[in-house]
Amino acid sequence: MAIRRPPETTSDLLIEVRDLTKVYGTGDMAVYALRGVNLEVRRGEFVAIMGPSGSGKSTFMHLLGCLDRPTSGSYRLAGQEVSRLSADELATIRSRQIGFVFQSFNLLARTSALENVELPMLYAGISRDTRTARAKELLESVGLGNRLDHKPSELSGGQQQRVAIARALANGVPLLMADEPTGNLDSKSSAEIMTLFRRLNDQHGLTVLVVTHDMNTAAWSKRVVTFRDGRILSDQPVAEAVPEAVRAVVDETHAAVKEGVRV
Repeated sequence: MAIRRPPETTSDLLIEVRDLTKVYGTGDMAVYALRGVNLEVRRGEFVAIMGPSGSGKSTFMHLLGCLDRPTSGSYRLAGQEVSRLSADELATIRSRQIGFVFQSFNLLARTSALENVELPMLYAGISRDTRTARAKELLESVGLGNRLDHKPSELSGGQQQRVAIARALANGVPLLMADEPTGNLDSKSSAEIMTLFRRLNDQHGLTVLVVTHDMNTAAWSKRVVTFRDGRILSDQPVAEAVPEAVRAVVDETHAAVKEGVRV
């Protein structure tokens, strides 16, 4: 299998956030994006982060992804305090600990699928032969073994998102973060991508965090954290957060497409 299971550790607590705040601007112009957020995520969880526009969920993801630093509070990732690290130190954390998947795919337009997946390993200093072999394995594992040399313009939206997922996994990270990963996809492709996330979580122990405004997307998770006005409004198992009718549709869809998504 191309997907690496995260290494065993003495603690199953991957994310630990305490009193996290983020303020943009000062004085009368200050905008409080996060207001004292507390959250724990254990290894192997599949969490959906929901909320309307302006609720703080995207700001929270940027902080969890080490793309920004909080104004105050503590954020420990895999036991390491990362809230006050330098830009270079945060870049190292992102390379080794976190894989990102975005709504717009963010693939290099003039670069093949294989080369896109190789890129994180190139930055990590992995040898050419090793990164090429691993990129091929990853693309094969997401059903794109026959699309290695295709550029993004030659791939469908769902195929481009699969390339992005393979790229996110290239360095064997324990945490996959996805920001509206199905926002640019049709319903069939969306179901295939969410099935892939489910399998990465169920079969390979990958911790998955999905930021979404869509209840249908959140229904694929196992836990739903809802933000409003910079605070956590609720934190519930998916069975309590998502209506049964929505979960039933997801379960039916998952059963229908799971055999077509290979991980």
